Amino acid sequence: MDTHTPSEHFAGKSVVDHLKEARTRGMIASAEIHGLEMPLHLSSFADASKDTAMALLILWSLVEVWIPLDRAVLFLLLFSCSWLIWKTGRSAMVGWGRLERLHRLIEQERWEIEHHRAQEKEELTELYRAKGLTGKLLTEVVDTLMADDNRLLQVMLEEELGLTLETHEHPIKQCLGAFLGTLLTAFVAIFPYWIGISYALPVGCAVALFTSCIISAKVERNAAMPSVIWHLATAFFLMGFLHFLLPLALKMR
Repeated sequence: MDTHTPSEHFAGKSVVDHLKEARTRGMIASAEIHGLEMPLHLSSFADASKDTAMALLILWSLVEVWIPLDRAVLFLLLFSCSWLIWKTGRSAMVGWGRLERLHRLIEQERWEIEHHRAQEKEELTELYRAKGLTGKLLTEVVDTLMADDNRLLQVMLEEELGLTLETHEHPIKQCLGAFLGTLLTAFVAIFPYWIGISYALPVGCAVALFTSCIISAKVERNAAMPSVIWHLATAFFLMGFLHFLLPLALKMR
């Protein structure tokens, strides 16, 4: 069989080029703001924790100057509740969008199996030839898979598009991670500040940043300290920037 002969199904491309394009589509469908290296609920947790810590640091730097402590705590609590709704909803929306892209690819591949079986067989043959199968064994494997549409669909999704269905988490699980990341960070940062411990909020935010960086690094098997150092350095730079900028802003009022 000539695997380099274009057909209508391949849109003028060879089987090999078609497979490359299909793998690219699979990668795009799997793309996620949190990445693919760690479970999405943990990624949502870590990202929400980092974002919440930085947002609270910025607000704390501002309200400390203009608002008394009791009102500052109320302001930060109201912001945290609003932020919790946004981060949870945003994570759910991203998860649902990603799931819709996946379902769209599944239905497209199912339609191709039903209406372009000859071309799908060519793709399957090329995929397993690339794995080193030849001759009678290659023919038997391809014929066996072509006899079962459900199995064929799974194989084409995994081999042609590069999708691993087991790794796609439900959006509710992802948004739960964002919910917990935001809630725990807000509690660690605001509660000690509320009971009167001076500078408890920036310390709590630093602890949240440190913890979320450690979690991300451990799960992804990356070096933890560079991530911790860069995140804390960014936070300290932010605090220094606001510390020197606020007096200038007050003088300009």
